[in-house]
This record gives sequence, C-alpha cells and structure tokens, in this order.
Amino acid sequence: MSFFKKLFNTPKPQEPLESNLEFQNLPIDQIFVKNFIKNKGKFLYCTTLEEVTLNLSNIIKENSWKTMSCNDYDLLKLMKAIKVETTEELNKTTPFFLSCEHLIAENGSILFSSNQLKEHKIAELPENFIVYATTSQLVNTKGESLTGIKSHYQGNIPSNISAVNNFNTEAIEEDFMSYGNTNSKNLYLLLFEDL
Repeated sequence: MSFFKKLFNTPKPQEPLESNLEFQNLPIDQIFVKNFIKNKGKFLYCTTLEEVTLNLSNIIKENSWKTMSCNDYDLLKLMKAIKVETTEELNKTTPFFLSCEHLIAENGSILFSSNQLKEHKIAELPENFIVYATTSQLVNTKGESLTGIKSHYQGNIPSNISAVNNFNTEAIEEDFMSYGNTNSKNLYLLLFEDL
C-alpha cells in the first residue's frame, strides 16, 4: 500500500455502539419521537381531528395567545372552532400555525419548504410554532425527505427548503455552519395518525 493511500485512507471514527442499538429495533415513529423530545420539542399525538382541535385550543390557552398566523387554508378550517383571531400575515411576534413537508426520524427534525414558509427564512419567523403533521410524513433520513419532495412535486420543486431540529430557544448553537442564523423555535407538534 502506498504512503498516500495509508495517509488518506484512515478509518472514520464510528458512532458509539449503544446509540445504534438503542434505535435498532424501534419503528420509525418511535425513533422520531425519541429524537424530537431529546431536542426539547413538545409533542401531542392525535387520533382524530377533534383531538387536533382540542390540543390546538389548549396550546393557545396555555400560552395566552390572542392571535395566530396561518397561511394554510386547510389549517384555517381547523381553527374556526377555536376562539382566536387569525391572520395570514407573518411577523416575529405572532405565533405561527403551519404544516410541514416531512418529519425526519434520524435527528428528530421537521422539514419545511416555501409551500409553508413562502419567501421567509426560518430565522425571520416567530419564536413560537405549532406544526400539524401526519404519520405518513415520517421518513428515516434527510436524503429520503429530499427524495420525497422531488417525487411529490415532479418538475415544480419548492424552494426555501429548511429544517428545524432545535426546539430550545435558549440553546447555544454549536454548528459553525449556521452561525448567526439560528433555527431554534419553541415548537409544538400535533401529530395526526393517518395510517
């Protein structure tokens, strides 16, 4: 073996065996939930649309929010039964109710695109998010989520694809690639069982 091959062919450090074994036999939804909660996300599992509406109402009451931003017409229908003012205008102070593209199990993150965020960057949006998602949106990896977007939107791929994977707004960002552009949000997830 040549000197350069030895130099550049060093083995990569492997992840600890315990973390791989911990998730090895778990279903995808349990892997997502464990990682999501580890990232300080708040999670509510719903089996009916009535539960979704009830949990949404309780979140709004718990936080004493008077107005919610929402630009999704299907989600606005859910909000009609709740006594809260709604606006389609997005700003930094009004909590945001939205859907997402995918839930990524490998790191407990939520993937959004311009279909939800329009032209806004996640850092420009409010600190408080309520996300409505379904179990059919669960994927194992980031790669699967991007492949899913590509096949779902065939030829009309949305722009502004971003993920949130830190749900503690007090946390210090350790990733130097996102310096100055934090995507931390106080996030509630309403996960609806649709499978």
